Amino acid sequence: MLSTIVRALSLGFLCLSASALSASAQDYPTRSIALIVPFPPGGVADNVARPVAQALAKQLSQPVVIENRQGAGGGIGMAQVAKAKPDGYTLLLALSSISILPEADKVLGRAPLFRLDQLTPIARFTADPVVLAVRAESPWKSYEDFVTYTKANPKKINYGSSGNYGTMHVPMEMLGATSGASFTHVPFTGAAPAVTALLGGSLDAVATGPSTVLQHVKAGKLRVLANWGPERHPALPDVPTLRELGVNVEFVQWAALFAPSGTPESVINALRKAAREMQDDSAFKQTFITLQTPLAYLDAPAFRTYWEIDVKKMTEVVQRIGKLE
Repeated sequence: MLSTIVRALSLGFLCLSASALSASAQDYPTRSIALIVPFPPGGVADNVARPVAQALAKQLSQPVVIENRQGAGGGIGMAQVAKAKPDGYTLLLALSSISILPEADKVLGRAPLFRLDQLTPIARFTADPVVLAVRAESPWKSYEDFVTYTKANPKKINYGSSGNYGTMHVPMEMLGATSGASFTHVPFTGAAPAVTALLGGSLDAVATGPSTVLQHVKAGKLRVLANWGPERHPALPDVPTLRELGVNVEFVQWAALFAPSGTPESVINALRKAAREMQDDSAFKQTFITLQTPLAYLDAPAFRTYWEIDVKKMTEVVQRIGKLE
């Protein structure tokens, strides 16, 4: 009899909990939302996250607070969201390194910080080509100058990244494997500190999103030699793609919104609707025009398909790079 009562009470509790969760999800959001950015302020992810947070707050009528949680090439912040309560109040603004890091952990022989199936894609906002930047005072006036030097001076050029296997590291490894050049990799916690080191003279080059270097290009401090994209960037029309230069390599650094897997469908739909309607917000669009980062919006179904293809491609790249010392 006692066991029957306990089972009945447990079932009732579960039903009440499910009803409460459903009601909570239908009312979403009722309080502020944390948007985790897994890199320091000033980098590509942060540059995208700030207008996204502002527009999302406007659409959802609740504050969206950015929290920078850098470390492990973005893995620390991504893992935080992957393991967060799936209620829509902890979201992730990730770069394309999210496709890379779990496989990189496997290659390194350690347990992944997170699994891809722990995160649900909401929307992609941007898809910028990575660009190769050097100081304006450097002797390299063109990509040809740069790669000729690297081949004659193996490992002499130092380039910075946001961490091992991240979106600033992988494209340089792809470039080296394709062109026969070799470099020395210096990992940082994000794009902003790497660009600062380049400006300060302790690095020779970076491969990064255009938004982190354009202001320095305009100020005459940096020069962009090439981009990894499928076409020339509108803000850098005179800069050739690597494919134009005969280098068969391509890498796009995209930025997108994710929620923990298991988040109620009604919450996911509310976030998708907000992300979709943000595309028509004039202030939102103007921010990206100012950043000279074209919007490349994909809603969840199309983005999931895109992401699956990207994961497959990046997994092959990481396996080719292999274990780093």
